[in-house]
Amino acid sequence: MNFEDINYLAVIVAAIAAFMLGALWYTALFGKIWQKELGFSDEDLQDSNMTKIFGTSFIMMLIMAFGMGMLLQGHSGHESELTMLVGLKHGLMIGVLFVGTSQAINYLYQRKSFKLWIIDATYQILFLGIMGAILGVWH
Repeated sequence: MNFEDINYLAVIVAAIAAFMLGALWYTALFGKIWQKELGFSDEDLQDSNMTKIFGTSFIMMLIMAFGMGMLLQGHSGHESELTMLVGLKHGLMIGVLFVGTSQAINYLYQRKSFKLWIIDATYQILFLGIMGAILGVWH
């Protein structure tokens, strides 16, 4: 594995894009539904260490984007060159076939709702697709 072939700026931009989608996803789009499904009050959210949560989340997104960059670099120089569409497809496949299913297993055992799984899994599938597209177009 050659780490020199990874576009680190693209990794950072992909992580920022995933983080920004999360900000929109868990506030304006599905924030109240997500909060209700978890049984969180507004006070619960205000009493949490958001710097720690946001900071750690962003680091995890950087690691995911870096990992996807490592996986996608195998396309360079092959018949199916790395493109935005190839990156998007790989990101979505990783999201659906690995992340979404793994999350579903955990949610079943934790007795979390199907609605919560749909909100969380769809977010992760979409942000992995976006990460893949960014890394694919900007390799």
